[in-house]
Amino acid sequence: MEGSSSDKLIVVTREPDGIATVTINRPKSLNSLTRPMMVDLAKAFKALAKDNSVRVIILSGAGRAFCSGVDLTAAQDVFKGDVKDPETDPVVQMEQCPKPIIGAINGLAITAGFEIALACDMLVAAKGATFVDTHARFGIFPSWGLSQKLARFIGPNKAREVSLAAMPLSAEEAEKLGFVNYVVDRNEVLNKARQLAGAIMKNSQDLVLRYKSVINDGYKLDLRQGLAIEKERGHEYYDGMTPEQFKKMQEFIARRSSKKPSSKL
Repeated sequence: MEGSSSDKLIVVTREPDGIATVTINRPKSLNSLTRPMMVDLAKAFKALAKDNSVRVIILSGAGRAFCSGVDLTAAQDVFKGDVKDPETDPVVQMEQCPKPIIGAINGLAITAGFEIALACDMLVAAKGATFVDTHARFGIFPSWGLSQKLARFIGPNKAREVSLAAMPLSAEEAEKLGFVNYVVDRNEVLNKARQLAGAIMKNSQDLVLRYKSVINDGYKLDLRQGLAIEKERGHEYYDGMTPEQFKKMQEFIARRSSKKPSSKL
C-alpha cells in the first residue's frame, strides 16, 4: 500500500487491488478547504486519472465531516485567486477523471463540500450525514456546479428549497430522491464504498470507462442528443474490435450461459 504521511491535508492511498482512496484530512476544521488544499485535491485527481494501476477512486473525509466547504477565514485568497485555472480546480479534475469516483460521505457536506459530493459518480453516506447549501446564507455565488447539478438530480423545486432556504438535506432523504446510492452506519461507510468499488472492478475496465463517459456526457444533453452519442460511440467501439476480441466475447458469454439457466423473456 502506497500512501502519504498523516500530516498532509490531502492524503492519497493506492491499494494493490486497484482502489485509490483520497482523504480530506483536516478533521479539527471539519475538513474545510484552504486554497492549497484545493490545488492538492485537483492534483491528486489528475494524477490518479493517469495512473493505470488505479481502477476506482474513493473520496472521503477524516473525522466526523466529509467537507464543510471553503475555509472562509481565507475567503479572499480562495475566491479571488486563479480560480479559472482548470488544472487547480478539484471539481473540474474530478469531472475530467475517467475512473469511477465513489464519495464516502461520513458526515457534513456543506456548500463546496456538497459540490464536491455532486462531482462524484456514486455516493455512500452515513446515517445522519447531511448535505447543506449555505451559498445564499453567506452571500457566496456557486461556481462548482451546485446551482445546475442539484436540480437535475433531485428536481428543481426541492433544489430551490435546499439552496434558497439553506434547508439541510439528510442522507436518508437524498437516498429516496436518488442522489445517494446507499445509507449505512457510519463505521460501515468505507467498507460499503469498497464493496461497490469491488463490484465495478469485476467488470471490463475498458467498458466501465467508456460507459461512465457516455452516461456523464449524455446527461448534459437532451435525450435525442444523448442517444445519438451512444449510437456513435457504440459503432466506433465495435468497428475497432478485432475478430479475436469478438471470439473472446462469445467465449465469455458461453461460459456464463453454461453456469446459469437462460432467462426467458
